[in-house]
This record gives sequence, C-alpha cells and structure tokens, in this order.
Amino acid sequence: MKLLGISGTITGSKTKTVIEKLLEEVKNNYPEIEVELLDLKDYKVEFCDGRDPSTYSGDTKKVIDLVSSADFYIIGTPIFQGSLTGALKNLFDLVPPKVFRNKVIGFAATGGTYQHYLVIENQLKPIAGYFRAYVTPGSVYVQHDHFNAQGELVDEHVLERIANLSNEIVSMQKALKGNRHEYQHS
Repeated sequence: MKLLGISGTITGSKTKTVIEKLLEEVKNNYPEIEVELLDLKDYKVEFCDGRDPSTYSGDTKKVIDLVSSADFYIIGTPIFQGSLTGALKNLFDLVPPKVFRNKVIGFAATGGTYQHYLVIENQLKPIAGYFRAYVTPGSVYVQHDHFNAQGELVDEHVLERIANLSNEIVSMQKALKGNRHEYQHS
C-alpha cells in the first residue's frame, strides 16, 4: 500500500513540515506502508486548461501519475485568504476525479489564525465528497504558534493529533482494502 503525502503549496515550509511529520509517524508505526511525499514546490505544474489529463507532459504529467499511483493520501495546505491554495486547487482540477474514488484521504492545514481550521470542514471535505473518497473523521490543523523559532512542531496537542490521524488513516485504509472489490464498479 502506498500513502502519498501532498504538500499543496508552492510557498513556505510549515505545511511540508506537517506532512513530513505525518508520513514519518506512519512509517515508524507501520513499516509495511510505502510512504512518499509530493511537494508541489518541487514541480512546475501547468494550469489546468480542461484538456484530457493524459495529454499533459513534463512535471505536470509526473505529478498526475504520482497522484494516480497512490492507494491513499494525506493532503495538506496552508490557508490563504480563508481558502486552500491555488496550487492545490489546480492539482485537484488536473487529476481525474476517478483517481480519488473509494480511496482514503486525511487532511492537514496550517494557518495564521485558529478560525481557519474550518477550511478543512467547509472546503476540503466537500471536495473529497465530490470525488467520492473516504475522509478520515479527524484532521490536523496547525497554527503558527505550534512551531518553534526553528520551524519545528513542538505543541504536544498537535503532535498527539498527528499521531491520531496517522493511525486513523492507516486503520481506515486497511479496513477498506479488504472490501475494495465490492465498490470498484460503483
């Protein structure tokens, strides 16, 4: 099973730090799970223009193929202007919705205020619903105060939520994997 962590931004480092911590937690507790990080900052992804996704090339094709090859996901975004990043929205537009169908997604977000945690509930989860993906009940929201001056996550409550989400996503994936054949033709 392959878990893909997606850092859905082309700026900053906090979202990547959170996704890396979630992937590290999964790898430490479930060594049988293959984990990989997709950091959108490392790719020059074209804007979605409505064409067939198979016609893209270069980094855009690499990113689409990487997302398509995963069995389940942890997706993170910083919250800008009360919403997910344009880079992550563009990724969602590029990848065919059927790629996410019947796959498990866990969400993480970072932001400057505590109120921005609602973006997970009000924007990210509905997008996953449109994809007909399974969403973990829990999520991780990290506010700037949860990092130390070196950019490390230090808040014990956040670290506990990271541990909980990493266990939740693997448990859901393992439980659903055995029943996956029943839903392939939905």
